[in-house]
Amino acid sequence: MNSTVGRLIAQRLALGILTLLIVSVAVFFITNLLPGDAAQAALGQAATPELLAALRTQFGLDQPAPLRYFSWLSGLLAGQPGISLVNHMPVAQLIGGRLPSSLLLAGVTAAVSVPIALTLGITSAMYRGSKYDRAVNVMAVSMVSIPEFLVATIAVLIFAVHLHWLSALSHTAGITTFAQFVKAYAMPVITLCCVIVAQMSRMTRAAVIDQLTSSYVEMAVLKGAGPVRIVLRHALPNAIGPIVNAVALSLSYLLGGVIIVESIFNYPGIATLMVDAVTTRDMPLVQACAMIFCAAYLMLVLFADIVAIVANPKLRIK
Repeated sequence: MNSTVGRLIAQRLALGILTLLIVSVAVFFITNLLPGDAAQAALGQAATPELLAALRTQFGLDQPAPLRYFSWLSGLLAGQPGISLVNHMPVAQLIGGRLPSSLLLAGVTAAVSVPIALTLGITSAMYRGSKYDRAVNVMAVSMVSIPEFLVATIAVLIFAVHLHWLSALSHTAGITTFAQFVKAYAMPVITLCCVIVAQMSRMTRAAVIDQLTSSYVEMAVLKGAGPVRIVLRHALPNAIGPIVNAVALSLSYLLGGVIIVESIFNYPGIATLMVDAVTTRDMPLVQACAMIFCAAYLMLVLFADIVAIVANPKLRIK
């Protein structure tokens, strides 16, 4: 790795840290603009001005916003994002009980969607203009156009209501066999994969076609290289950066789609925890969950940028 690559990576890392800091400011102050607060939600109909004032003092809601922000940020950096105003438990403990489930759902979705999307994108680029390519494009455009809540609803109607193959809710407790695992995760994974595969395959196809139209590929064609050899030996090595970027951007969709999917299938993940926290105005929990989603998105984008820099042959030359 030469100095240019190292400098670019250091710049990307510094920009990522700065972006995350700006995001923390936005998350904190935007969540504080939500109507009502935890004290109002906790007291409900029994709320009186005196009780509200006392409970807000207990929660620290009467302090100035900048002071609360720096206190929250210091705790977040120390791994202690505060105490839940509703459950009266450490936020880290609440998230720690749900985060592995969300990571497992995201991991299974990525393991299923990435190979399928890359295969469809690369093969459609190899046979661009053919009936197969047109069929893949039509399928991808159709799936991108359908919102995930509609995909989830259709999946429930088909597999749970009519065929009775799967449960309408994702019961993950007590899974001991592979069949039980598939039954619990099939519909959430299918719902998430539909849009991810469509987006990723289209971006992969565009990246490979861009390399197939380059001069060195034309030279390989003139030398008699076959389409498979051209793609595997010439196009793909130079398309790694764009393809990784396509994978990272497509997987970042999980961060938004998982909120809808977990809510529909009652999946016990961090997204449903965040939705419940928004309902009860549990701001420390909402802020911590939002920062996790934002940090995960930035990490995916940053990883794609670094891979694109390292994979660029012009930057590898000293």
